[in-house]
Amino acid sequence: MQNTVNVEKSGVTALKAINVAKVITIICLIAFAVVFGISDWRQVIYMCLHVSYCLWWLLEQWLFPARQKIFNEPIGIGSLSFALLIVGFFYALPGYLAFTNPAPLSMATGAIALCLYIFGSLINATADVQKLTAKQFQVGLVSDNIWRFSRNINYFADLLRYLSFSVVAGSVWAYLVPGYIFIFYLWRISQKEQAMSAKYPDYSAYQQSSSRLIPFIW
Repeated sequence: MQNTVNVEKSGVTALKAINVAKVITIICLIAFAVVFGISDWRQVIYMCLHVSYCLWWLLEQWLFPARQKIFNEPIGIGSLSFALLIVGFFYALPGYLAFTNPAPLSMATGAIALCLYIFGSLINATADVQKLTAKQFQVGLVSDNIWRFSRNINYFADLLRYLSFSVVAGSVWAYLVPGYIFIFYLWRISQKEQAMSAKYPDYSAYQQSSSRLIPFIW
């Protein structure tokens, strides 16, 4: 009964909560730039990477309306507050650390971060397009092309992008964010694997031929 009351009070879905949280992150990053200033390429690159990531999340739902069907379950006040706090403010922690880091960004560090972000973005976009196309034509279980390397290749790609933010930030504390996301994704994967096994008879064979998260490793 309590959960029902919370859902009615919030009146939003999980996707809407995440969208608002992404906007909060952008606002936080702009605030960091105003308060602490931009003194090095570290701050410039960080703003470009993280803001473009948040904007793409929002833009993708307009480009691919089917994306609006994800996370469409209604949530209660507690879940809404948690989403705004974690996705909106906590995810901006590497940005704060980047803007308060006085050390210049080395070329090697910048190159590593850019590679992580670019490959993460390309992998994620490719995986999303393939999955959306398969759903449109009712293909069923998607286990070929980029999805043959990992059953959760989109999660892996997302981790690469968040790792790039931490690399640019240049602080060990920045890795709290990808660390939390990794644990959260493990929980999501556990739920997903159970649902997929029940839905697709050939999912067990797919499990045997692919990695759970990290291609070729695990």
